[in-house]
Amino acid sequence: MAQTQGRQIGKDQFRDRLATVSETGGRNWIYAKKPGGRFYNARTILSLFLLAFFFSGPFITINGNPLLLVNILERKFVIFGVAFWPQDLHLLVFGMLSFIVFIVLFTTIFGRLFCGWACPQTIFLEMVFRKIEYWIEGDASAQKRLKKAPWNTEKILKKGSKHAIFYVLSFTISNLFLAYIIGKDQLFEIITDPPSEHAAGLTAMIIFSGVFYGVFAFMREQVCHFVCPYGRMQSVMLDNNSINVMYDYKRGENRASVGNRNKVDTGKATLADLGFSEDATFGDCIDCYQCVKVCPMGIDIRNGTQLECVHCTACIDACDSVMEKIDKPRGLIRYASENSIREETRKIFTPRVMGYSGILMILLTTFVVLMSMRSDLETTVLRQRGTLYQELPNNMYSNIYEIKVINKTFDTRDYEIKLLAPEGGELVSLGNVKSVEPQNLAEGRFLIKLNANQLNGLQTELTFGVYSNGEHIETVTSGFLGPAN
Repeated sequence: MAQTQGRQIGKDQFRDRLATVSETGGRNWIYAKKPGGRFYNARTILSLFLLAFFFSGPFITINGNPLLLVNILERKFVIFGVAFWPQDLHLLVFGMLSFIVFIVLFTTIFGRLFCGWACPQTIFLEMVFRKIEYWIEGDASAQKRLKKAPWNTEKILKKGSKHAIFYVLSFTISNLFLAYIIGKDQLFEIITDPPSEHAAGLTAMIIFSGVFYGVFAFMREQVCHFVCPYGRMQSVMLDNNSINVMYDYKRGENRASVGNRNKVDTGKATLADLGFSEDATFGDCIDCYQCVKVCPMGIDIRNGTQLECVHCTACIDACDSVMEKIDKPRGLIRYASENSIREETRKIFTPRVMGYSGILMILLTTFVVLMSMRSDLETTVLRQRGTLYQELPNNMYSNIYEIKVINKTFDTRDYEIKLLAPEGGELVSLGNVKSVEPQNLAEGRFLIKLNANQLNGLQTELTFGVYSNGEHIETVTSGFLGPAN
C-alpha cells in the first residue's frame, strides 16, 4: 500500500493513469510551479551556453567553412568543418552507430540525464518559453486564476502578448534551423529578396513556425509522452544500477502530512486518531507535495522511476528546500540508483556497461581508421558504357573511359591521372579533368591504348595513380576489354 495526501492507495490504483490525462480521456493542463535551487541554477547556466551555441552556430566557420551544414536536398553535409558526400555514407553510418551506442551506454549509467539537461525540447520549453510565461502570467497559481478569469482587458493583453512572443520566437528558431540546412548565405538571400521570389520557401517557413509554436505553446510535455521514442526505449536500457532521479523511500516512509504531524506533536490527536498504529514512526517525507507541484510532467517522483520523468531535477530542488526548513538533511530526492537506496551499494561498471563500452570502442576505432584513410579527392574510372574495344594499327587496342572526380575540400584542387600498370600503356585525353572546384564534381573522358602483348585475355586490370599538386593521393583500378585469346 502507498500513502499519499493522508489516504491509502491500493495496488489497483497505483500509477494507473497519466497525470496529463483526465479520467474522461481529456487533457489535464500542467501548471508547474516555478522551480529554483542549485540544480535549476546549474541547468540555467548550461542552457545559456547551449542556446548561445545554437543561435550562433550558423555563423561560426572553421577556415571559412560552416561549422554544421545538413543540406539533404543538395546532399551536402558539413560536420565540424569537415565536408561529407554521399560517397562517405559508410563513415556516416559508423558515426551514427557510435552515437547511438554512446546514448545507450550513457543512459544505462546515468538514465535520462540528457533529457533534463541538454534536450532541445526541454531547453526551449523550460528555459525560454516557460520563463516568458512566468514573466507575463505569473507563477502556477496566477496562471490558474488567469485561466478561470473572464476575457477582460488584462487577460486579452497577457494571453495575446504571450502567444505573439511565442510565435515570433518560433519563427526565429525555424529560420535558424533552416540556416543549418541551406547555410547562412542562402538564408540571408531569401530574407533580403522580395517574398514573391521565394513564395514556396516562405510558405514552408510559416508552416514550420506553426509547428514549433504548437509544440511549445500547446503540446509541451505531450511531445515527451507520445512523440519522443527515447522515453519508451529507456525501459530496456535501465537497470537497478542506473543513476536516476530517485526518491529515498527507506528514509522517507512512513510519510505523514505536516498537519498530521503538528496534531501529534501538540497533543491534539493520537496516532490512532489519524489512522496510524501507536508504534508508528514517521519518515522524513512530510507529504508537502512540493515535488509534484514543480514537476513539468505532472508526476509524483515518490511513485518510483516513470516513463514521463525527464530528470529535470526540479523535484530535487523543491525537496531540498523543504528539508532545510524542517532541519532535515538534503537528498531525500537525489541522483541515485535503486541498488544504492535499497542495498546501499553502488556499482557502475556492470557486465552490461562493459559490454556496451567494448562495442563503442570497436565502432569508434573503426570510424577513426576509416576517417584517416579518407582522401580529399575521390576518383571513379569506368569504361564508357555501350562501347567495345577498338582495334588500332600496329597491333594496338584502345578503350574509352569516363572519369568522375569529387573534391571534398573547400579549395580548388589541381588534378592529374596517370596509368601505372600495365607499363608502357598510353593515356590520351579526350577532355580530361585538370582541376576540380571546391565541394564539386568534375567529369571527363580519356582513351587508353595497349599493345596486344600487354593484354591478359578478355579482361586486363588497369591501375591508375591520382596526383594533386604533384602528390600521389589515391590509386584507382579499372578493367580493359580486349579480344579473347
